[in-house]
Amino acid sequence: MKTAWGDRGTMTPTETLKREHQIVLLVLGGVERETQKLQAQVQADYEALGKIVDFARNFTDRCHHAKEEKHLFPAMERRGQPADRGPIAVMLLEHVQGRERVKAIAEALPRAEQGDPAARSALQENLSAYAILLGNHIAKEDNILFPLADRLLTPGDQKALEREFERVEAEEMGEGTHERYHQLAHELGKK
Repeated sequence: MKTAWGDRGTMTPTETLKREHQIVLLVLGGVERETQKLQAQVQADYEALGKIVDFARNFTDRCHHAKEEKHLFPAMERRGQPADRGPIAVMLLEHVQGRERVKAIAEALPRAEQGDPAARSALQENLSAYAILLGNHIAKEDNILFPLADRLLTPGDQKALEREFERVEAEEMGEGTHERYHQLAHELGKK
């Protein structure tokens, strides 16, 4: 399958997820920039913050985390890695924590844009916590969870995951959506 990164046929599922992490990290650069503006009492880019929420909900969570939660983690569990403790349990907990931070950001955003100081403070706190959480989360997955998955999963498991990842992008996200979020990430990372 052709993606914004080229032909994914040569990438393992964990390599695909690592590439998606690079896209998420671009957006985290935008999160950190907007957090610094809020800390400095400078006018934040509320349009960009709205796009960050959209990206976090749809690309990071609905696409990327769905691939992990619905496909990678169960495949690892079938190969003996428990989901109720250890690396998978930590990743699942952090996915929930990330969703809670994004929800708090989305709730504070309209009030902060209207100048509510408590909402600006909540926005700043949750943006900062989200960036730290996700940055650390990505490092754990790239350096601990994915190497473990590569050791556990058979070539057949890998092929099945590749097909499921393609299905998530095409059917659950919709054709072209994945690439649109890649473009948005580059936009948000450069502002």
